[in-house]
Amino acid sequence: MTLRQYEYALAVAEAGSVTAAAELLHVAQPSMSQQIRGLERELGVQLFARTPTGLVPTVVGRAFLREAQVAVSASRRARATARAAADELEGELLVAVQMGLGTQQLPRALATLRSRFPRLEVTVFEEPNPAELERLGRRGVLDLVLVAAPCEEGAALAHHLGDEEFVVVLGEGHRLLAADRVELRELEGEPWVRFDRDSALDGVLRDALRDNDLAPMTVARVSQAATAVRWAAHGMGVTLVPASAVPHGYCHLARPVYPLVSQPVVAAVRRDPGPAEQALLELLLREDWCRAVPDRALTSASSARE
Repeated sequence: MTLRQYEYALAVAEAGSVTAAAELLHVAQPSMSQQIRGLERELGVQLFARTPTGLVPTVVGRAFLREAQVAVSASRRARATARAAADELEGELLVAVQMGLGTQQLPRALATLRSRFPRLEVTVFEEPNPAELERLGRRGVLDLVLVAAPCEEGAALAHHLGDEEFVVVLGEGHRLLAADRVELRELEGEPWVRFDRDSALDGVLRDALRDNDLAPMTVARVSQAATAVRWAAHGMGVTLVPASAVPHGYCHLARPVYPLVSQPVVAAVRRDPGPAEQALLELLLREDWCRAVPDRALTSASSARE
């Protein structure tokens, strides 16, 4: 058995077919099929079963894939560690982030990391559902995760980076833009642009509305914080997002709220971190996680009122 066969089997499990997995890894489909068949012959078991929806791992296959993932991840970290000793950090770093967190801080940290180590391959994906992030964390697939709460105890090392404040985004010309801070109860009767029901962002918004006795009129649900901001800016309704999630050009429409709405930002790093994870963590710890609205937002608002 080889690590390449492990990687092929993991790709088939993820993609649901040999053809899709071959495209994902940029290899020829016949070659991948041959490698999977050879692996099954060597093991003496069937790893995948064919179903109407595609290939799915058998019971034995799922057990094998768990160990294969560990082996592939260990190999990747071993290569990275060896290169790091020669100041040539390379390999693959898998990062996941809870949707809406670190929208400005994470890209800055990753850009610095890549400028130092241009041969390091970084894959990042944003996930709205914290339960899915926790599931991936338990599987040991991810190297570092940004979440609003620590992962399951024992699965990762949690580092509290700071607390990110939420802001309300108002439409152009909204009556409350004259204030430097908006009381949540002043939003009674406002239509709201909200998020997918199982997302962490909508959970924060829902709790804030409930705690302030607000019965929201939901006019739209979106999957991305930036989309919510843009829709709010055009008068669709108001929305509540992390301060760092407000895109450039919309900061003048964002206001801090009171009572304060915030959430912790936690970097969960695998328990046996490699040099790439450690380097990224150090950069994230240097970032500012506590500023509510960029100074230019309030400056722009003041200028607009003069």
